[in-house]
Amino acid sequence: MTPQVTPKRLSLLFAPVAFGMLSACGGGGGGVDIAEGGIRGTGSSVGPVSGFGSVFVNGVRFETDGDVISNDGIGSEAQLDKGMILRIDGEWRTNGQGTANAIEYDDTFRGRVSSVQKTTDAEGRIVRVSFRIYGQEISADKLTVLKGRSLETLANGDFVRVSAWQLESGSYRASYIGLITPDETDVEIEGRITDSSTDLGLNRFEINGFLIEYDDDNTEFRDGVVENDLQTAGLSVEVEGELVEISGRPAIQAHTIGRDDTRRYRRGDADDIEFTGPVSSAFNNTDRTFTINGLTVLVPNDDVFEDGLTSGDLVSGLLVQVEGAFRSDGVVVAEEIELREADSEVEGAIEPGVIDFSARTFRLGGVLVQVTPQTIITDDDDDQRLTLNDLNGRYELEVEGIERSRLDGSVFLEAVKIERDDDDTDNEYQMTGRLGEINCSVSITVLGVRMDIISATSFDDENCSQLESDFRDRGLRPLLEVEYIKRNDGTFWAEEIELEDD
Repeated sequence: MTPQVTPKRLSLLFAPVAFGMLSACGGGGGGVDIAEGGIRGTGSSVGPVSGFGSVFVNGVRFETDGDVISNDGIGSEAQLDKGMILRIDGEWRTNGQGTANAIEYDDTFRGRVSSVQKTTDAEGRIVRVSFRIYGQEISADKLTVLKGRSLETLANGDFVRVSAWQLESGSYRASYIGLITPDETDVEIEGRITDSSTDLGLNRFEINGFLIEYDDDNTEFRDGVVENDLQTAGLSVEVEGELVEISGRPAIQAHTIGRDDTRRYRRGDADDIEFTGPVSSAFNNTDRTFTINGLTVLVPNDDVFEDGLTSGDLVSGLLVQVEGAFRSDGVVVAEEIELREADSEVEGAIEPGVIDFSARTFRLGGVLVQVTPQTIITDDDDDQRLTLNDLNGRYELEVEGIERSRLDGSVFLEAVKIERDDDDTDNEYQMTGRLGEINCSVSITVLGVRMDIISATSFDDENCSQLESDFRDRGLRPLLEVEYIKRNDGTFWAEEIELEDD
């Protein structure tokens, strides 16, 4: 029988990719190689910055005047970093180009890190960090862009700015974390008002248990928020102000109180919108809707799903990109929905001269990596804006991406994020991906790379024969983590194979 992916989500692994659309300039300067086209959308585009040379958001290169609307000390494009979530009002065309009439940026959090907890994988590598800023829970993962810190070095006491999405639980998933100069007279948080915490007589309320105090004369209410709204339990608001102590308790003396970051997704002068974010409430089969970033999205039919994604994949927390248009009632009718959550990765040293700049591809440990306009290329250096050109050397790369396949069955990794490190490990690689082929007496294939199975190959807690039997007889393609070695003749052998949690 034909092998099938076990989780429904991974049906997208067999979907074709239109390489004409992928040839656009991603993660850095240059032109777009696809043919000129007409207007695809007029309205707002909201998502993380993926490149510069103007600004790349949601795969579109927006021409800008260089100005940014923000009250967080960022007034120009030159002050932006990859991973920061922007709102761009303007138009975008079918050729991947766009024109920005206005760019807005606002920190989700700005303040001091506490309660850091780090999650490791089976190899002891840090894959997730959770922490708090003034009582609000935030998580960072391998798709988060960090500047001045890394998942390994983020620590209690760090003073950072964070650009993030609110999750259904009320916690936040960080798209960007940047180390900045401490200033506790200018901090920012957002979150849901704690039930029964508001006292209008004392001018106080709590956000997820953290005390906020405001002043009738010196606190500005904005974005349509008024004082009486603070009595609405569960309302999510943004507060900027000064860190103080009230009766021995840490608190924020509010300078401004307004709507939270869902205002990024407000309807503009035109109806079209494209945005990226994690699903809040899962797809409802009855009314064919799901929620994301405070918006209700209607899925009119299954034709809107790209690259094999299905309605069943739209579970809480899944990172997706949506393009659609507002209805008169504020519901967004989806026209395209695509996955932006990485499901595979490869790590190791890139060799000089292996990049095909015209196709925007390279091989890393045998894996064909495709760079797109949405690919974020970064390191933890505060001052560098990396492009594909900056990978042309002897560097250690970690590529998080989405496994795709062409019509001819060949497999590639569509890069979501590429992180560069100056260190390198000679001929040693590590990958995570779905089982593609296996013959226990010969070889195993993952992410399109054939690796010999030899006597030194270790199967941690796994039986190779069982893997092969499940693959042949039941079509199971489990997620595997493989450490492997490149020989001098360019072939590979698997050193260690381990079943990875889905």
